[in-house]
Amino acid sequence: MSDTAKITVKGETYELPLITGTENETAIDISALRAKTGLITLDTGFKNTGSTKSAITFLNGEKGILRYRGYPIEQLAQKADFLEVAYLLIHGELPSAEQMDNFSGSITKHTLIHEDMKRFYEAFPPNAHPMGTLSSMLSSLSTFYPESQNPDRTEKDVELTIHRLIAKITTLAALSFKSGKGHPYIYPDNSLNYVENFLYMMFAVPSEDYELDPVVTDALNKLLILHADHEQNCSTSTVRIVGSSKANLYSSIAAGVSALWGPLHGGANQAVIEMLERMIREGGDMQKWIDKAKDKNDPFRLMGFGHRVYKNFDPRATIIKKSCDDVLEKLGVDDPALDMAKELEAIALKDDYFVERGLYPNVDFYSGIIYRAIGIPTEMFTVLFAIGRLPGWIAQWKEMVANKEPIGRPRQVYVGAQARDYVDFDKR
Repeated sequence: MSDTAKITVKGETYELPLITGTENETAIDISALRAKTGLITLDTGFKNTGSTKSAITFLNGEKGILRYRGYPIEQLAQKADFLEVAYLLIHGELPSAEQMDNFSGSITKHTLIHEDMKRFYEAFPPNAHPMGTLSSMLSSLSTFYPESQNPDRTEKDVELTIHRLIAKITTLAALSFKSGKGHPYIYPDNSLNYVENFLYMMFAVPSEDYELDPVVTDALNKLLILHADHEQNCSTSTVRIVGSSKANLYSSIAAGVSALWGPLHGGANQAVIEMLERMIREGGDMQKWIDKAKDKNDPFRLMGFGHRVYKNFDPRATIIKKSCDDVLEKLGVDDPALDMAKELEAIALKDDYFVERGLYPNVDFYSGIIYRAIGIPTEMFTVLFAIGRLPGWIAQWKEMVANKEPIGRPRQVYVGAQARDYVDFDKR
């Protein structure tokens, strides 16, 4: 195969280099295209544009492959702890026992937030969406740690900021939940591990014992791992492009949270539950909804089925389905929405229409069911997604900085009015 691609413009041919990744993905390097030809490329939504070279996550949607730093997601979800995966993504290698102790110990030490931050929660309206609250609170952390705003920060400064972010995001998220309910805040219990501590801060009540369920803890640990990174998606690209301006890490992550908030991105599992609730409100006739989903002229779409990237199956869904079944069996939750979800899953996995089109239940379908079963309100679903995705965002930000990538500045093809003169009011 030639190591260049050729483009012919108005009879003149230009050669552009080809770049091949370690998994034999090949790209045309158009970095010098405008300098050579005066032209740019148009790729709305950047569906065919590689914005960077990255060594963090490999994804092959056609074959259902997802790997973090070369490790298959199946092995990590089965054997690893979330903080271990976080270390892997951020530092590039699995930690030794000593490195893991230091990493988790430092994160445990930083779980508390400044007491003054509690006043911010009091200023939000009771019905404030927790994603808006979380984004605001993460950004505000930079004001409590002004040294993070120094673009010439040392490696030690960056590492401390990373540990603070991972430690405090669960505290901030739990406080958003408690604040929205008007419940007293629960301080972190540093005798618990990362996932246990989050559940404790979410659901514990003062003066009452809170019993952690290992089945729930294991399912949440797996979900956080499955969400930890996913290549150059909308929120990850947002974190990188904001960080490319040398914005501090807190603000870059807050921007990622805002991008994740959208229903076309992290809000998909919330949309699954809202769909199930609508089905129940409108009679619960499953065949009616299956027929609507098959009707191309009907605007109804099954949420949580199929995936933009994975064409045959979502490896994350295959992993979490077992945990979903375990949680429902262990908790024995009596919930019409969850009953309908299981009925819908059974039909979609066997119906030729869905099978032929690859409309399988994806990770958002199962994560929504698990979150609902363990008592997490629908508006908090995307917050848990953000907690899981945080290590990936941090790793991508670090890689962008280490590569000394230039500030992100996409081009455009202008299609507006041509030059024209201003007209005074009395002549319009």
